[in-house]
Amino acid sequence: MTTLQTQIVNENAKEAPDLSLFLPVLNEEENLRPMHTKVAGALDSLGKTAEVIYVDDGSTDGSLKILKTLAAKDKRIRIISLRRNYGQTAAMSAGIDASKGRILIPMDADLQNDPADIERLLEKLDDGYDVVSGWRKDRQDKFITRRVPSVIANRIISWIGGVPLHDYGCSLKAYRRDILQDVRLYGEMHRFIPIYASWAGAKVAEIPVEHHPRTMGESNYGLSRTIKVVFDLITIKFLASYQTKPLYVFGTFGMIAFFASLVAGIWAFSLKLTGAADFVETPLPILTVVMLAISVQFFLMGLLAELLVRTYHESQDKTIYSVREKIGFDENDKKEA
Repeated sequence: MTTLQTQIVNENAKEAPDLSLFLPVLNEEENLRPMHTKVAGALDSLGKTAEVIYVDDGSTDGSLKILKTLAAKDKRIRIISLRRNYGQTAAMSAGIDASKGRILIPMDADLQNDPADIERLLEKLDDGYDVVSGWRKDRQDKFITRRVPSVIANRIISWIGGVPLHDYGCSLKAYRRDILQDVRLYGEMHRFIPIYASWAGAKVAEIPVEHHPRTMGESNYGLSRTIKVVFDLITIKFLASYQTKPLYVFGTFGMIAFFASLVAGIWAFSLKLTGAADFVETPLPILTVVMLAISVQFFLMGLLAELLVRTYHESQDKTIYSVREKIGFDENDKKEA
């Protein structure tokens, strides 16, 4: 690294605020002014440098106009306006990419999260945690359509992900920046960031936070989101267990199919030899051929997946591990890590 590059990096580090607060916005024109009043009050009381990033996710009302008005009055505000509605995960990803703070805090812009809880999240981070997740313990949402599905989904996610949290759906969380720097979000995966972080060795905690009933505007989420969450959960479980060894999962199914083919073939031949049934009198020969073909397909898919994994890591010089800290190395070695 040249002297000029080092100087630029150092200057950027000095300019980095303590906190980056980012809020996805979709048709929240009635909530934005009172929401930012609460946000500004909470940040002022902390006495830390901060930036507030509003990500307008293709709003069709006057949300963007209001955000521009607020930005003219508060220099901490930064606005990202997306070309269309991409969804909450994409909006949060845009906020993460644009943020500069040492601590990243996402939250909703509908007045249901309370900015006053930010202080408590930071206090918990100071106890040695890398991620602190909010828990809407007294959730102010409809019982049947929102709370019951949420309880069921959270228990399933905790069981599969191995991180026992009560409320993965709560947007209000606090992350140390290094935890999110290599995270790429797709689908509805923003809610699974604590799982990603835990798998990378991060310490995750959860604290109860306030949750207020929605008084203005309409919710943008419904029961249909549950199906998407299930699909995304399957994806992250696959990535967590088999990202660098996909042949294991494809090969397992291939072995099951091959074993079924073998059993069906032996059974068919035994019926033939004993005179109990001819090949044309039983579906077992067809089952043998079909399961054998399926087993070959699974093995080939596994080999292709192995090639893709190696291409992914080697073409981008990505490691298959994550380093928390290096001790006893010179500065150049630490930066290469």
